[in-house]
Amino acid sequence: MATVDATTESGKAAAPAPRPAAGNFSGADLFLRALLFAATLSGLVVLVTSKQTITVPVALLPRPLFVSLPAKFKDSPALMFLSGLVLRQDPLHPSCARCGIMASATGAAGGVAWIGLKGNSHTRWNEICSMYGKFCRHIGGSAFVSLIASIILVLLAVLNAYSLYRRSH
Repeated sequence: MATVDATTESGKAAAPAPRPAAGNFSGADLFLRALLFAATLSGLVVLVTSKQTITVPVALLPRPLFVSLPAKFKDSPALMFLSGLVLRQDPLHPSCARCGIMASATGAAGGVAWIGLKGNSHTRWNEICSMYGKFCRHIGGSAFVSLIASIILVLLAVLNAYSLYRRSH
């Protein structure tokens, strides 16, 4: 049996047809980066706007004295750490170290939100979400969105590692 070679009209061998890139994830990469930007920006906006003031009666005199008690995200170092990290992250260059830092900041913020929601009877920290409902919803929503951002960072790091692996082989 004879084999047929692909030739051009001039008799020269034709260049092989280009193969589709098996590991080309540029569309997914761009989508994840845009999603990461949107998630971190929305989480930051929700976190920064989380403030609420309540008025509490204090019984010092025969008549109660009313005191205003504000709650702001700046009152918790864990929430300040999370907002600083969100501002400093670079979605164009995700790394595993950044993923770990983002995950730890998300965990710290989640811990603060959980204590606000449930309290801690062993340390006599009362839950505050029954009084500061709006504030707690903002903090919980921001912690949830930062968890999503952490997952997106991990996905980007895995995607970039796989792309590097495919290029090296």
